[in-house]
Amino acid sequence: MGSRRTALCFTRAEAGGAPASGEAGRAERLGGRSLERKTGARIAGILCWNTCIRSLPMAVRAEKNKPAGKRILLNVAAGVGLLAVVVLLLVWLAGGFHPKIDSMAGWLASEGGAGGEGSPAGQGGPPSAGAPLPPGTATAKVTLRKVPHIETAVGTVRAVHEMALASKLLAKVVEVHVTAGQRVSAGEVLVRLDAEDLAARLAQSESAAAAARAARDQARIEFDRVKGLLERQAASQIEWDRVQSALKAAEAELQRAQQSVTESRTVLSYATIAAPIDAVVIDKRVSAGDTAAPGQVLLTLFDPTHMQLVASVRESLTQRLRVGQTIGVRIDTLGYPCDGRISEIVPEAEAASRSFLVKVTGPCPPGVYSGMFGRLLIPLDEESVLVVLRSAVRRVGQLDLVMVVQDGRMLRRAVKLGRTFDDEVEVLSGLREGEAVVESAVEGA
Repeated sequence: MGSRRTALCFTRAEAGGAPASGEAGRAERLGGRSLERKTGARIAGILCWNTCIRSLPMAVRAEKNKPAGKRILLNVAAGVGLLAVVVLLLVWLAGGFHPKIDSMAGWLASEGGAGGEGSPAGQGGPPSAGAPLPPGTATAKVTLRKVPHIETAVGTVRAVHEMALASKLLAKVVEVHVTAGQRVSAGEVLVRLDAEDLAARLAQSESAAAAARAARDQARIEFDRVKGLLERQAASQIEWDRVQSALKAAEAELQRAQQSVTESRTVLSYATIAAPIDAVVIDKRVSAGDTAAPGQVLLTLFDPTHMQLVASVRESLTQRLRVGQTIGVRIDTLGYPCDGRISEIVPEAEAASRSFLVKVTGPCPPGVYSGMFGRLLIPLDEESVLVVLRSAVRRVGQLDLVMVVQDGRMLRRAVKLGRTFDDEVEVLSGLREGEAVVESAVEGA
């Protein structure tokens, strides 16, 4: 009974897996199976599995009355057979019995072939078949170009003028008018501190100064009166000395009071923190309601128009550099190199890395901020590199592709690119000198 069910199982599986013909056959060669054939094959596998599982207890019960030796052998055989069925089922579910399609052929088929529809590659032919080169299509040669060999030194973008605005008072923060990243103008008020007691102290100093000024004026009047009497010999020398001393004391007291007013005004100005230059706020460390202490940093600013790249350069390369030299700089975020000028070479090597700090300044393009990653491009001896027009390269996902012209046909080829030189780009692999490529990637797309 179990044998008949097993045979029926495999017969159904074979019937469900019979190859199709016509359009279905061509679809199978391209790697696709119809939903009906997949469903039929899976149903056949499930029926096979259920039949085998149901027949196993019956076979075990039938063999219980047989001798122990035969029963053991039959159990082992049944276990091996069941294990084989499980393994085959897992392989089938993993697609081990399905035909595979070459990934490049499938990609070319989905792209319409190397040269578009109608090409042999577009019809499932070999990828190298290509498509005819349309008349009038512009082509360019892969050439050698002499360029300086470049060594790079990594560094960090820093502001030439970076300043921390700190509090000079122990006072409560009343207002904060900026946030991180905000541009501010010179003289713009950024933070205000509580200044009520400072204003009261200033008023007190001004009152004392007014009293001292009145006392000085009275002393001068008395001085002038006694001086007139002395000229007429109507005043004694003692009285003259007294009014002279009183006038000097009054003038000294007025000067002290005026200095106190100046000091009070200066301290009061500390309660208003303004931007010293046109800058960008890097960091805001306080909020309204906080208590600021003397020396506590409230804001950090930098001048975005004057930036520098600070790089660590190996001592062997430092010998090729000098202050004032023009040198290339690459900021990865910008995606293109720019020129700068070496403004400083720190005359002390770092003991751990045996390198020197080199600072390069120059015109700052928009989008460059303090803390960005950059590279210093140090030119060495010249070398020859393969280059191709940048317009000939088409970016598809993670691949750089060009259309190579061979025997009047266009072949798509992947290349590996390197540095960029104006309208050309370095080719690290995929092309040889003298090969022709379609000049515009759009024409060969």
